[in-house]
Amino acid sequence: MRALRSADLLVAVGADLEIGWLPVAIRQAANPSIQPGRSGYFEFAAHVELLDVGGVADRALGDVHPFGNPHVHMDPVRVASLATALAERFAEMDPEHASHFSQHAADFVASIEQKLPEWQARVAESPGAVLFHQDANYLFYRFDVPIHGFLEPVPGIPPTASHIKSLTDSLRSSTGVVLHTTFQPERAPQALGEALGWSVVRLPLEPPVESTGPDYLAHIDRWIAAMESRP
Repeated sequence: MRALRSADLLVAVGADLEIGWLPVAIRQAANPSIQPGRSGYFEFAAHVELLDVGGVADRALGDVHPFGNPHVHMDPVRVASLATALAERFAEMDPEHASHFSQHAADFVASIEQKLPEWQARVAESPGAVLFHQDANYLFYRFDVPIHGFLEPVPGIPPTASHIKSLTDSLRSSTGVVLHTTFQPERAPQALGEALGWSVVRLPLEPPVESTGPDYLAHIDRWIAAMESRP
């Protein structure tokens, strides 16, 4: 709230990802410039098409997002669009430096476009993966890589022994890799990987804080490399 009180611009993911804390923080900050609907509030979810829109808003079904899957940063094509939109917002707020923002966004978009054919070629023969949570869906759908299932029986609900057994039974004749992020428990991914004889890869879901454009490309590179994995 201290930071928000003097902020010129608040950038949020949206799609209710921050619903548990951000509305309260904005209200308590008492900064009219960053209220939703004002120029100082920028929400990623409002600027790109989301996956999985229209689910039932029932927490009994797990960590659901009826407004759509919020993990848009895992799709480099959508991120390129967001960079352009964010640069336009910066230009509105600081017209004197509009060309600076526009050029940096254009350079970043070009760097993504240059990498797309390489990424696509690298995963063209990917066997697919089991994910822990529905957090890398955008990346898999972008490059048409199969998702064989999720370790969570429903989003946000920890893996159970019965669910791991069910996955093992259904995938025993398949090939793939088990992927999970650095903040998700390792026990279930390791158990499934050992049962199937699949590689298990642990990855960060986001680039480090203070990352640059090249750091984002490196982040996607790490995921692409994992998606190439074989047992």
